[in-house]
Formats: sequence, structure tokens, C-alpha cells
Amino acid sequence: MTFSIVGYDPIEKEWGIAVQSKFLGVGAVVPWAKAGVGAVATQSYANTSYGPKALELMEQGKTAQETLDILLEEDPDKEMRQVGLIDSNGSPATFTGYACYTWAGGVTGTHFAAQGNILVDEKTVEAIAQVFVETHGTLANRLLTALDAGQEAGGDSRGKQSAALYIVKEKGGYGGFNDRYIDLRVDDHPDPIKELIRIYHLQQLYFAPSKAERIAAIEGEIKEELIHHLTRLSYLSSTSQSNEEVFKALTAYIHTENFEMRGQSSGFIDLEVLEFMKRS
Repeated sequence: MTFSIVGYDPIEKEWGIAVQSKFLGVGAVVPWAKAGVGAVATQSYANTSYGPKALELMEQGKTAQETLDILLEEDPDKEMRQVGLIDSNGSPATFTGYACYTWAGGVTGTHFAAQGNILVDEKTVEAIAQVFVETHGTLANRLLTALDAGQEAGGDSRGKQSAALYIVKEKGGYGGFNDRYIDLRVDDHPDPIKELIRIYHLQQLYFAPSKAERIAAIEGEIKEELIHHLTRLSYLSSTSQSNEEVFKALTAYIHTENFEMRGQSSGFIDLEVLEFMKRS
């Protein structure tokens, strides 16, 4: 009832899964991952024990294929299952049982495994694989772009409902206290992949560090725009426009909107914050 891609970024040491399904809250069932260990997508009458069991086996040093073989050997209903795995070295494995509803199948390549069932046809998985290989950028961007391409190629034959993106990275979670680098879910939406992409961009705005080329001095036209929008949003009065007052108002706005990751030293602004302010 689902199509997914499991992927690995060897440079950033990230493991992740992107998934879409005509199923409520697919993110609560399919994706499992642990930094330094690997990632798993378990679907099609999903055996959710595959997730933690696979991670346990891969943490013990088993490859993705070795892990898959053990999972299937222990499951009497394996022919109803579909699963994709990536191990700690980025080696992939995928399996589609003969009892999965057609079209069903999977493909592996360098650092990815793509699979799906109850699809319009094989073009969905083919598109996911091709676009993941051809797309550059972050693992999140590659996974989302590939997933979207799969939908455009046909997708789940029953339609759309939910999608999820789960990526782990050592100390990648909020405050560096866990490995939950990106954990986003769209549980019920008429166009879940597009909505997932939208909230991913929001996640980047809130939590990604500022880019040096997007930091600017608060002066000239930038200062005029900032004053206009801070005044419009009631953070600044029309009579309070000194540099100190403007920066104080900007700081209040940043704290209210939870943009602390993009706060700058006095006299400077991350232009991503200003762009968001314009749309508010």
C-alpha cells in the first residue's frame, strides 16, 4: 500500500527514509533508523518488528542483505512483506514477497533501496531510483525529490493520503541530544508529498544554521524593509526607529517565531528571516 526509498549520505553520515501511502499516518509504521547503524522501511502488511530487529542485527555488524535474510527466515508470513534496508556502510537490500498486491517490486543501487506495492506500474520505482541517483544536494532533498518523482510517475494505484521523512545523524537532533535529525510526518492530506516538502522547507528555516551569504547588515533598503514589516506586525512603533530599537524589535520577533537558530549579532539579519516576515 506504499512506496518508499531508503538512502544514505556517506559524506554527512546520514541515514533516512522517505515514504508515501494511501494509509493514515504512514510515518508511524514504515520508517526506522539509527545513526551509525542503518535505516529500514517495512511495508505491505508491515511487520513492524522488522524495524527494531533489523537495526539490532545491523548494529551487531550484519550487512543489510544478511539482516534481510535473517528477518525473512524467521517470518512465516514473509511473502506478504516488503522491506528495504541500508546498513552502516550504505549497502542496500530490498525484498518483495510474491503475495504482495501488484504492481509490487523494488530496486537497489549505490546507497539506496526503493520499493513499492499496489502501484500503478513499475515506473514509480524506476523514477524514484533514477531521480535519487541524478539529484544533488542533501540526503533530505534527494529523498524528497525522488519520492515526488515516484508520485508523478504513477504512485499508489489507490491514491494519496500520508507521507513521512525520517533522517538520523549522530547528535543531529534538537540540541544535539539524540540522532533524530529530521522527523516530519503528514498523516492525512490530499497531496501529502507536496505538503511534506513544504514543511521540510519550514523545518530548514527554523532549525538549519544561517548561511554566510544570506547574512546582511541592517542598513539602507534592508533597514527600510525591516522597519516597515516590524511596524506592520506591531513589533515596532513608527516613532521608534533607532538602530538599537530596530534590533530589539527584530530580536523580539525572532524569539516569538522560534527563529533563535537564525539570530545574528547586533546590526545584522539573516535574510531568510526577513523573507519569512514579508510573507507573514
